[in-house]
Amino acid sequence: MHMKRTTMALALTPILFSGYAAAEKGLAYDSIDSVWRTSYGECWTTSYRDKAPGDASCFGEPAVEMAQAEGDADNDGVVDSKDQCPGTAAGVKVDDKGCALDSDGDGVADSNDKCPGTPAGAKVDADGCELDSDGDGVVDSRDACPNTPSGAKVTADGCAVEIVLQNVQFELNSDRISGEYTSVLNKVADSLKARADIKSIDVIGHTDSTGSAAYNQTLSERRAKAVAEYLGTQGVDQGMLSSMGKGESSPIADNGTKQGRAQNRRVELKLNK
Repeated sequence: MHMKRTTMALALTPILFSGYAAAEKGLAYDSIDSVWRTSYGECWTTSYRDKAPGDASCFGEPAVEMAQAEGDADNDGVVDSKDQCPGTAAGVKVDDKGCALDSDGDGVADSNDKCPGTPAGAKVDADGCELDSDGDGVVDSRDACPNTPSGAKVTADGCAVEIVLQNVQFELNSDRISGEYTSVLNKVADSLKARADIKSIDVIGHTDSTGSAAYNQTLSERRAKAVAEYLGTQGVDQGMLSSMGKGESSPIADNGTKQGRAQNRRVELKLNK
């Protein structure tokens, strides 16, 4: 009995060496090639796969009739005829169609996704990370206050508690706001009008140390008042707005440098709930 089984295996060896699916009256047998069951339930053998233990469930079972084992040009584990995404990069995990997996369904393949686990429906960038359209550090899907002005300090839900208007441009020696800066204030006004939770707004003016302290105090007061009045003309409730100046008394940077002085010339809006 043992001799018969040996003779049968040897007789099939030339067929199995050829890289074809093994079939001898419809039965599959092991050889030095790999035998495995495909996801379609077929038993195949080929010398092109890594040498691995044969799939015992295939032995003695109906096999594909002498069909040529198909190629897998990109080596992703899906044969070319069923691969809808040929040319997959080495090492990329794919689905049964040969396409790179996108586990969180955000449209960015796992291999390129720097932010896996994105919530369903969230808009993402090319890296698979959620968008933060207003750049306040809170992603859009959690941002209760979209369109926060640049430079604002925000809460965990993306709502501003303080807005710093850096280097507000005024006409020389004047509290009149320069025309090119009004577009910035218009955006600030729009964001404030959308905030039903705000009870009052403190507008605080600051200067650098150029000039006398007395002059800077007066200038900061005038400029804070000018900003408050402009916001009122853009629809912000004037009754919520109050203005004050701190002159050069509260620097946030070194007045000994040009850059530092520019940072100190600012108007702050503190939003009180």
